Amino acid sequence: MVPGLKGRALAFSLCAAAASVMSCGSSFRPAEDAKAAPTAIREQLARYTAALDAADINLASQVWQTSGDVSLIHPAGHAHGWEEVKQMYASFGSAFSERKLTARDVAVHVSGDAAWVEFYWHFVGKQRKDGSTIQTEGRETQIYNKTGDRWQLVHVHYSGPATTQ
Repeated sequence: MVPGLKGRALAFSLCAAAASVMSCGSSFRPAEDAKAAPTAIREQLARYTAALDAADINLASQVWQTSGDVSLIHPAGHAHGWEEVKQMYASFGSAFSERKLTARDVAVHVSGDAAWVEFYWHFVGKQRKDGSTIQTEGRETQIYNKTGDRWQLVHVHYSGPATTQ
């Protein structure tokens, strides 16, 4: 072999092997991400309910994408952008001295970097004005977007329970 050629051949072989390993590793990543996504989203849902229970805007900001593009549809109206959405947490904090939101029958659907969650909820709150307890039921759909390695809530639509006529 020509002097120096052996070293270049070895370097080329090592580069080819590294490229092969990296491409193999990245080909498995989407499958791994798809398996991890529902768990990560359920963890975000748990933070969402905990943020409402505590009326904690800082915790809510770990769930929501804090941009002008988010939205929240609820029985009292439609909030556009994080500045309006976060008012829901402040309003729950001022209206209720105690809050507990429970999600059940949770279904998580993932499609690439987008996901949606469907669930039924039960809310119990103790009103600040008179100490009375209220209980409500409803349904909710949440839409998440994956930014980097984090799932962020971008839209919520909630409504009361289904009624039959």
